[in-house]
This record gives sequence, C-alpha cells and structure tokens, in this order.
Amino acid sequence: MTPRPDAIGLVVADMAASLAFYRRLGLDIPTDADTAPHVQHTLAGGLRLLWDTEETVRSFDPEWTRPTGGDRIGLCFACDGPAEVDSVYAGLTEAGYRGHLKPWDAFWGQRYAVVLDPDGNGVSLFADAPTESDAS
Repeated sequence: MTPRPDAIGLVVADMAASLAFYRRLGLDIPTDADTAPHVQHTLAGGLRLLWDTEETVRSFDPEWTRPTGGDRIGLCFACDGPAEVDSVYAGLTEAGYRGHLKPWDAFWGQRYAVVLDPDGNGVSLFADAPTESDAS
C-alpha cells in the first residue's frame, strides 16, 4: 500500500478565532466547534482540514513549541475570477485580518493575494488573470 494525502493539519492558538477566519472563506464549520480541542472539516474531493489547539498538541508532544521565523504552511483558495480575489481580500482585511500581499496580477498569469490567518499562516487567494483574448 502507498500512503496518500488525506489531511492538512493546523495547530492554532485560538480555535474560535481560527475557525471564524476559515468560515469567512466559505467553510461550513458549526459554531459549536469553537470550543473543541480538535476539529475536522472534509473539503470537496475528500481531503480533510484539521485544527488542533496548542494544548492538544502538547498533550501528546510535551516538547512541542510554536514555530517561529516564517510560514510553515500555506493554504490556497481558488476564486471565480480576479474581482473575487479583490473582494475576498478586502472583506478579510476590513474584518481585521492582516493582509500580507495586496491583490496583484502575478507574472505567472493569476490575480493573487495573501492574507494571514489568526496564527500567521499565509492563505493565498487566486484566480486566473484575464488574457488579452478574454477582453475581445
């Protein structure tokens, strides 16, 4: 048997704050999960996104410490178009989340932006940028 990707795990300082951020990105996570030490959400296609509080991780790994010095993981959310990248970025930053890269037309052909979740993880928002043929 070959291992296969099944889940992406996030260790969070504040479960409610983290889940509130990801709800704003469209994940349907029940609000009663805000006080849970572990939360799972199955994404389209079956991949799971997992959240564990720092306390939960320390319960089985007492030597665990919060990472420092930059991003350890990045999550990417596809948007329906460039305008949605701008709109979602604006909505999140207006709600108080920290923007890292304002929306821009990336050289690789996407409208692209990055917002930081409450734990400082970069969350990319992207959509294919319109081509010249789209404008005609």
